[in-house]
Amino acid sequence: MKQALALARLALGQVSPNPAVGAVMVKNDEVIGQGYTQPPGSWHAEVMALKQAGEKARGSVMYVTLEPCNHYGRTPPCTQAIIDAGISEVHLAMLDPNPLVSGKGVEHLEREGIKTYRGEGEVEAREINEAYLKFITTGLPFVTAKFALSLDGKIATRSGDSQWISGSESRKCAHYLRYTSDAIMAGANTVITDNPRLTCRYNGKGGEAKKQPLRVIVDGRGRIPPTARIFNEKGKVLLALGNSVEDEKKKAFARVGAEVLELSSAQGDVDLAKLLKVLGERRITSVLVEGGGILLGSLFDHGLVDKVVSFIAPIIIGGEEARTAVAGKGIDKVMDAIKLERVSLEKLGEDFMISGYVTAGEK
Repeated sequence: MKQALALARLALGQVSPNPAVGAVMVKNDEVIGQGYTQPPGSWHAEVMALKQAGEKARGSVMYVTLEPCNHYGRTPPCTQAIIDAGISEVHLAMLDPNPLVSGKGVEHLEREGIKTYRGEGEVEAREINEAYLKFITTGLPFVTAKFALSLDGKIATRSGDSQWISGSESRKCAHYLRYTSDAIMAGANTVITDNPRLTCRYNGKGGEAKKQPLRVIVDGRGRIPPTARIFNEKGKVLLALGNSVEDEKKKAFARVGAEVLELSSAQGDVDLAKLLKVLGERRITSVLVEGGGILLGSLFDHGLVDKVVSFIAPIIIGGEEARTAVAGKGIDKVMDAIKLERVSLEKLGEDFMISGYVTAGEK
């Protein structure tokens, strides 16, 4: 199962809105086939492993990280392929919560006399497909708040300089997070101040990624310039605007290839909950939010963040006017602070990466 889980990770970022799945087939203590989910419209992990195993598949054992599908989508059901191949046992890490599958795949296999076992590696399998699991059960994307900050909690100096707070290893990890995300979200101030590219420069083998995440810019008043670098990079840009943006500015954004959506809240700013709903309707399963503090603060204030990934550099910036990672309204008492669970700590070069999940009761 460990090998199947490692294979599943290879599919992350390339198969959305499908889950990332890995499968390994064993016979006489020998691996005879393995595979992972291919891009939408192509083969699932189980079929990839079956193709590799060929005639050796009969009587073998399959280890797969998610319940095999039992319905026709773009490809035939994996359960039938497993049955036709003569597999004797299927070990799956977890059931698929998709209503089209949930439990039905296992039932079909067991009706045909194939023994099934489940639960091994479930924790890791859920982590791999955390975005898919939220999307398939709620219709909303999984939101990760990512930021790099100094030891004293600053994301930029008082003059606005922020390059580079984190080291090269942290930046590589940040590009991997982009690689595994369907969309990157940033606020207007981040685009105006830093003029970032917001592209993924990781493809699993080094070099520029072939598939670029959707760049989602939250700009309530339409302040970002049409000359910003985000409009000149590969991939698509979606601008979420408030209701006070002039038509001429909208046309200017359209001329540089951006899609413009007006998603106003009652206050005239961008309604972030509505924006996430629209992204979910477009089958965006994961959103990586990269700042700035106002946008992150609003997302936290409205309980819209699922996970936090922070890169902490061993430097001190200081300054009352230096920017912090999360603004917004915040809380009045420390006891009411948003809490994280399943927290992990990892050293990346000179930096530390702390990640965790927003406690369900805090959302």
